[in-house]
Amino acid sequence: MDRRFFLASGASAFGATLLPSGLFAQPGARDAELNAAFEEIFRRAVARSPELASSLGLDKGPGAPLKHRLSPRTVEERERQLALTREALARLAAFDPKTLSPAAQLNLEVVRYSLTGQTTAPERFHIDSAIRPYRIFQQGGAYFSVPDFLNTAHTVASAEDCEAYLDRLAAFAVALDEDSAVQKTEAGRGFLAPGWSLDLTLQQMEKLRGQPAPTSSMVLSLANRAKAKGLAGDWQGRAARIVETEVYPALDRQIALVRALRPTSRPGDGIWRLPQGEAIYAVALEQATTTRFTPDEVHKMGLAQVAEISAALDTILAANGYKGGTVGERLARLNVDPAQLYPDTAEGRAALIAGLNAGVRDMYTRLPRDFATLPNAPLEIRAVPVEIQDGASNGYYNRASLDGSRPAIYFINLKDVGDWPKYSLPSLTYHEGVPGHHLQISLAQESKDIPTLRKLGFFSAYSEGWALYAEQLADELGAYRTPLERAGYLQSFLFRAARLVVDTGIHTKRWSREQATDYLVRTTGFAKPRSQREVERYCTQAGQACSYKVGHMAWTRARARAQAILGPRFDLKRFHEVLKDGAMPLTILERRVEERARAEARG
Repeated sequence: MDRRFFLASGASAFGATLLPSGLFAQPGARDAELNAAFEEIFRRAVARSPELASSLGLDKGPGAPLKHRLSPRTVEERERQLALTREALARLAAFDPKTLSPAAQLNLEVVRYSLTGQTTAPERFHIDSAIRPYRIFQQGGAYFSVPDFLNTAHTVASAEDCEAYLDRLAAFAVALDEDSAVQKTEAGRGFLAPGWSLDLTLQQMEKLRGQPAPTSSMVLSLANRAKAKGLAGDWQGRAARIVETEVYPALDRQIALVRALRPTSRPGDGIWRLPQGEAIYAVALEQATTTRFTPDEVHKMGLAQVAEISAALDTILAANGYKGGTVGERLARLNVDPAQLYPDTAEGRAALIAGLNAGVRDMYTRLPRDFATLPNAPLEIRAVPVEIQDGASNGYYNRASLDGSRPAIYFINLKDVGDWPKYSLPSLTYHEGVPGHHLQISLAQESKDIPTLRKLGFFSAYSEGWALYAEQLADELGAYRTPLERAGYLQSFLFRAARLVVDTGIHTKRWSREQATDYLVRTTGFAKPRSQREVERYCTQAGQACSYKVGHMAWTRARARAQAILGPRFDLKRFHEVLKDGAMPLTILERRVEERARAEARG
């Protein structure tokens, strides 16, 4: 599980600490009833998703049986989930906004927005998601997610936890077969990932399959953690037998299926290659950005941003001795400067992660200047597991459990340390850690003012836009210690702007993977292997890459609007307290920030 889980939520009430006394504080006649409905919707969602229960630390007590299971991955389960979502929407439709407080009205609006969005792909296209239309690809499928989930989200503190792990290992074999069955059916409808994606998928499957069962990562994850807790039992032997006799045969069947399907994959790299591809991309772009921008508008927006950010980088690079050639060419030279590189060794990787941790500690000393509330959840920084690093993103964040039993984790892909010149790393840490995803998501989870359902809300444009805004905020806080580190932050922005061009280029202008990769290398100066991994993600997860810069521009517009309304009374700390209200669509974010600012101006 990662931060991209989207249950059903978004914004919440503006608390009394943010606004003049009493504003939005009066409960409506049906607020309590609405909150009860939210809790019931949440409870039913958790009951249908054992992985969600474990990721939130809700697989204890009454939820303990969930820790022994994995979610079904069948077409029938998709239909059951769709029916539950429709039931939830019908229940919420019974609430008249006039009977609710302004805070509850906002809760209702955002939850209904999210739930409605969840019905679109299964209803219109008979797939799980418009953004992720393929069941099995280089970053999707049980083969990719379950081993990582077992290692990072399934806690091991008792013998019962070990037994639950073994049950989930057996369930993994079932999940693989379920994925295979769905993929075979959907391939017959034309929903099959591009050939190169299937090649990457096979490489990763074979790497997982090639591990001797007794020393496989899935087995050692249990054995090592049980040993560390002093839990007696032949956990390694029992896990190895399940892997050898159940998981590996199911994985063999899936490998054989993907190999057989590989020659049938349609040419092309974008969503246009699928049945109703243009309509699917329109839905994906709207859901990823929570806006109504057309693909052409987003493409032009990206080109304009690329030009503006490149000009700023040109000035910094020239002032620091990097002259001659395009901005991308100069950044490429900077990327391979030996002074900027960690050794490509175990020691070099350890030093890189130690440097990231030092950056987090330094940022925590700066945050009180601009934030009134800081998260309590701890943050760990880990390398992406080697068995999935070939297809995994360059960096990503997993939220902490609600009960505090598992920390938040910021993963960095260290397949090639050359992807991470030192000047580029601070901005990544501020994006994934603090003041980025960790601060934003943890504050929502720790908020006492919003229903549980709201704490889990994820809108990519809101969260990724905030994370880019956090990189900008780090600049305002003086966290980039050298001009080159500041160039790294601007390169991050340039990268996200180029994504607007690339994603729309791939999916509406029929750019090839190679054409998109060349554009990214030429524009950003990132190494080709790293750029290609990114493009491969965009090809198979349509629209999501556009959420970052579109979201960032919405956050900066919202802040500028509040400043214009409040003038000298504007307080950045108070503005940032909005994070405690949870995630929301960008259109609602901008509207509510303006409403809040006007209410505050009235006093």
